[in-house]
Amino acid sequence: MKTARVNILLPTDFSDNAWSAAVYAFKLYADKECTFYFLHSNLNRTKTVSNITKALLSTIDEKAIKELRELKEMAEVSNANANHEFEIVLSPEKLLKAIEVEVEKHKIDLVIMGTRGSTGTKEFFYGSNTVQIINKMRLCPVLVVPDEYDFIEPKQIAFPTDFNRFYDEKQLEYLKHFADLFNSKIRIVHIKTEKQMDEIQEYNYAMLKTHLEDYNFSFHWMPDYTKKVEEIHIFIEDLKINILVMINYRHSLIESIVKEPVIKKIGFRPVIPFLVIPD
Repeated sequence: MKTARVNILLPTDFSDNAWSAAVYAFKLYADKECTFYFLHSNLNRTKTVSNITKALLSTIDEKAIKELRELKEMAEVSNANANHEFEIVLSPEKLLKAIEVEVEKHKIDLVIMGTRGSTGTKEFFYGSNTVQIINKMRLCPVLVVPDEYDFIEPKQIAFPTDFNRFYDEKQLEYLKHFADLFNSKIRIVHIKTEKQMDEIQEYNYAMLKTHLEDYNFSFHWMPDYTKKVEEIHIFIEDLKINILVMINYRHSLIESIVKEPVIKKIGFRPVIPFLVIPD
């Protein structure tokens, strides 16, 4: 991630949850020069209705543009940070496609969004849009912020890993970037599902130490005694973790968590912001 101006995409459906995520973004990057892009995917605009008229489509777009402008004005008034600039984008594409287009167009460094939309329910961790974006976004990292989460400086960052995957410098630069923001400590947690690590795991363990040698980090080993999502929550609570960071690749810890029965039934409830780095 470049160290100069940071470009951040803020998808919004004009819900309180989306605004809460935006406020978190403003505070997280209070000391950085940033351009924030409010993106609204006008889903109604893309639905195929046989008798829809151009006038109605125009009305839908005008309403969305008005709300985007009001959102930008609210951000400028409430944030009042000379380092920050705001832009608005209305897209006729579905949300994932809209995000991908804007990430490439504006060289977006990070997508920051809420866990659920205006029609979401508190019983579920992620709305369907958020789940899709986490699973399919490959162009840049996504930071998911829990609903109504009060900003806390992320002094403690958790980075769960099974050591089965070699992490290159590009993937780890986002982890380092977040550590640099507040001189944070990186807590690397491994849930032991094996009696001892194999040669590949040992190599990746050693390389991770080398990559992070200039950072304040520590390793933590947890026995595999319950569901992974519960173990991570325990770890977050015990060490007062402020941000959870994972790299999303095939057969990764994220994939195994999402497949757990508890996730399919009630969702992975958020307690802190969750940064997903694409493979």
